Amino acid sequence: MTVAHVYTVAFQGIEAREVDVQVHIGEGAGGVFNIVGLADKAVGESKERVRAALAAIGLALPYKRLTVNLAPADLPKEGSHYDLPIALGLLAAMGVLPASEIANYVAMGELSLDAQITAVAGVLPAAIAASAQQRGLICPAACGPEAAWAGGLEIIAAPSLIALVNHMKGTQVLNTPVAKLAQDQRSVPDLKDVKGQETAKRALEIAAAGGHNLLMIGPPGAGKSMLAQRLPGLLPPLDAREALEISMVQSLAGELPGGAISRRRPFRNPHHSASMPSLIGGGLKVKPGEVSLAHLGVLFLDELPEFHAIMAQTHLAAIRAF
Repeated sequence: MTVAHVYTVAFQGIEAREVDVQVHIGEGAGGVFNIVGLADKAVGESKERVRAALAAIGLALPYKRLTVNLAPADLPKEGSHYDLPIALGLLAAMGVLPASEIANYVAMGELSLDAQITAVAGVLPAAIAASAQQRGLICPAACGPEAAWAGGLEIIAAPSLIALVNHMKGTQVLNTPVAKLAQDQRSVPDLKDVKGQETAKRALEIAAAGGHNLLMIGPPGAGKSMLAQRLPGLLPPLDAREALEISMVQSLAGELPGGAISRRRPFRNPHHSASMPSLIGGGLKVKPGEVSLAHLGVLFLDELPEFHAIMAQTHLAAIRAF
C-alpha cells in the first residue's frame, strides 16, 4: 500500500482550515480514480484536469485503484485550488517526488490541461495559515507576491507543473517571490474641490475622525454623492496590520490584481439593485460581499430608500466609515 500526504486549506470565511490530502494507490479495479471527503463538483472534476496535466508533462497514472481522501471528511471542500495538491500527492505516491518533502508544504493552485498552474483566490490567508503550521507554501507564480506578505515561510511560486517538479528535483531553481505594494495611480477626490457646503464638510470630518455612520438627506444635485466620494481622502492611510487584514478579504474575493497590496482604504458603492448575497456575501461558493469588502473603509449606499427594506435594516446607513 502506498499513501502520500500533502496539505492544503478549506476556507470558512477568511479562516483557512487545514486539509490533509491523502493519496492512496492500491490494488483493485484498474483505472478507477475516486475523490472522497465531502468534495463539491469543482473538486470532483479535478481528477480530469490532473490526469491531463500529468499527461502533458509525459507521465501517465498507474493502472491501479487511485483514491484521494480530503480529511477531515466532514469539512466541505469547494473550489479548483485542490488540483495542485492532488497532483503533488499522486506524484509523491508514484515515487516521482519525495513524499517526506511534499508533506512539509501547503499547496494550492488550479491546473490547466497543458500543466500550467493558474491563479486562485485566497492565497494570502493560506500563506498565513501555512506559516502558523510551520510549513512552506506552493502556489501559482501569479499569486507569489501576494503570498510573500505572510512572511516567515518558504514560498515556491511555480508557473507550471513541470517547473515545480524540476525545482523539487533540484534541476531548476524558481525565484523567491517578492511582496509588492500596489501603485495607486488614481488620485483620491479631495474635499478642497467642494465649494461651500461647510456644514456638510464639517459633518464628514466628524464622521471620519470618530468612525461614525452618516446619513445624508437632500434633494437631487445637492452634492451628496460628491461629498461621499471624498470621505476616504479624510481617512488616514492603512497601517501594515490593517492593510493585511483587508487584503485577506480581497484575496478571497479575487480582488488582488498581481498580488499587490494597497495602503488605500476601500470605497464601495454598490447599486441599489444589488442582491442580498452580493451585499452581505454568500452564494453557492461563499464569497465576501460589499459589506466585507468595505471593511476599514467606506460603504456608500446611494439612494438608500431604493434598497430592499431588509437590506436597509441590515446596513443601517447610507455611508459607513470604519
